[in-house]
Amino acid sequence: MLGSVRVHRAGAELTLGGRQQRLVLALLLARAGAPVSLAELVDLLWDEQAPASAVNVVHRHIGELRRLLEPGLPTRSAGGHLLRELSGYRLRADEQSLDLLKFRSLSRSARRSLQDGDPESALRHGLDGLALWRGRCAAGLEPASRRHPVFLAVEAERAQTVREAADAAERCGRLGEVLAPLRQAAELHPLDESLQSRLLLALAADGRQAEAVEVYRTVRHRLADDLGVEPGEELREAYDRLLHQRTTPAPAGPSSTLPRPAQLPPDLPAFHGRDELIAEARAAAARPGGPAVLAIDGMPGIGKSALAVHLAHGLAASYPDGQLYVDLRGHGREPAMGADEALRGFLGSLGVPRDGVPAELHAQAGLYRSRLAGRRLLIVLDNCRDAEQVRHLLPGGPGCLVIVTSRSRLAALQTTAGAHPLPVGLPSAGEARAMLLDLLGGRGPADPAAVDAVVAACGRLPLALAMAAARVTSGPPTPLDAGSPAGLDGFDGDDPQTGLRAAFSWSYEALSGPAARLFRLLPLYPGPDIAVAGAAALAGVAPRVGRALLGELSRAHLVSEDLPGRFRAHGLLLAYAAELGEDGDSPAERAAARLRGLQFHRAAW
Repeated sequence: MLGSVRVHRAGAELTLGGRQQRLVLALLLARAGAPVSLAELVDLLWDEQAPASAVNVVHRHIGELRRLLEPGLPTRSAGGHLLRELSGYRLRADEQSLDLLKFRSLSRSARRSLQDGDPESALRHGLDGLALWRGRCAAGLEPASRRHPVFLAVEAERAQTVREAADAAERCGRLGEVLAPLRQAAELHPLDESLQSRLLLALAADGRQAEAVEVYRTVRHRLADDLGVEPGEELREAYDRLLHQRTTPAPAGPSSTLPRPAQLPPDLPAFHGRDELIAEARAAAARPGGPAVLAIDGMPGIGKSALAVHLAHGLAASYPDGQLYVDLRGHGREPAMGADEALRGFLGSLGVPRDGVPAELHAQAGLYRSRLAGRRLLIVLDNCRDAEQVRHLLPGGPGCLVIVTSRSRLAALQTTAGAHPLPVGLPSAGEARAMLLDLLGGRGPADPAAVDAVVAACGRLPLALAMAAARVTSGPPTPLDAGSPAGLDGFDGDDPQTGLRAAFSWSYEALSGPAARLFRLLPLYPGPDIAVAGAAALAGVAPRVGRALLGELSRAHLVSEDLPGRFRAHGLLLAYAAELGEDGDSPAERAAARLRGLQFHRAAW
């Protein structure tokens, strides 16, 4: 992978076939054991509109590659290397079979040595890793190799290793040894000021001051012409050292040039349960070649953000380069945050000065991924609206873990980023009781019957439990049974904007008009749950339309499909829907819908 794509078996180089087949193999190799979806492969092979036969073409290339890697493999046999996974494929590889994984292992060793204050070992490991490169990643497959995010991310890993090797070489007084890889990386990343500043110092240490001055002038003009900015502090400092001949080695010790953000909100002291979800998330994050993204979704008030923060605190020790956090405001009173705003915040936390942040979104995303390359950070993207909102916020390579929360199912992240889904349901009755008792903090006698009554009135919904506990603990001593709310009025508190109605409203307001109308009509249906045909009858629409409307409500987690084809809404959501219907729909329309629902229910039973 680290150059043109080449495969050797038993010492002989294999002929890899046409350009499309080599592109398929290149993307599988670049993912280094992580799954690649069919959609990604189709997008890679066809820049414009893909033909109707696109998926079949991809399958054919996969079959050819399987037989190439394992001669004699029976037709339609998966073999041991190219494996089918979800809606795509995964190439099994290890450090002995793939140069990219060997490079990453050496880069990690170099990084650990540098952090441990052993620059000699860091330089040795770094140069050994860089020696594996034979040219640009996936060379010969242009323009895809120069534009596709996965190939660019691998190049960003090389740039990060070059930077760290240069830091180690400077501490050892041997900057001349990294001059060649620095030149190559700086040529590929002409706007990377960290690389350019190290190139300046390496040239000066090699006695090439005039060339170093010319490099600075070239970079300064390029920054001004392409981005409209002046050189940042790091590049200016390197130039100042060059002019004043202060290019002596930096003191040995852990690098202080890389900020280590710690942005996680506090963990909830009353967090309870979710043991199975937490165990599943930990196993997924620890799996070799596992997902770089954990996607948490669930209904309003179910505790998605609390789970994400609790999980992040538990995993933080495995990500020593820090934690980034942002509330994307995907559902709430304020407008949703744009990716550019989130990227500017992250880049600032990663040490990029404000005047060094590019103006265009794609350039911001490229700089962000370059800053993450080769590092291990934990990134929490909370309250996301949809997969598109976070697309530019995902790292380009391995090492980092992203935890995303959303009220909407993020199926697109599974196909485009290999995300591991973590749907959050209601806590068990036992977990809900433990949560309520912790929130009460011993306020008054905990009568089991009163606790059960409050849990039942809250429908085990964590946000409702927290608000019910607040009714008891925020004022004068109050019996627990007084905290058992009656209807939605008991969940508004002092600020209606933070109550249960407000939390539900943000999901409701994102619905299309027809789906919102069906949601308002659901309380009129006589059964405990509803099928597609029943929903269509209730709304007075065709079955296919009813199916689409229920699908929209399900994706927004305003209904759940507890049994195949049977949909149910949480009791508090039904109470909210009933209020909306009484306020927004005419009595005649509601009466007609109730009659349609009754007639269908009677006929069905």
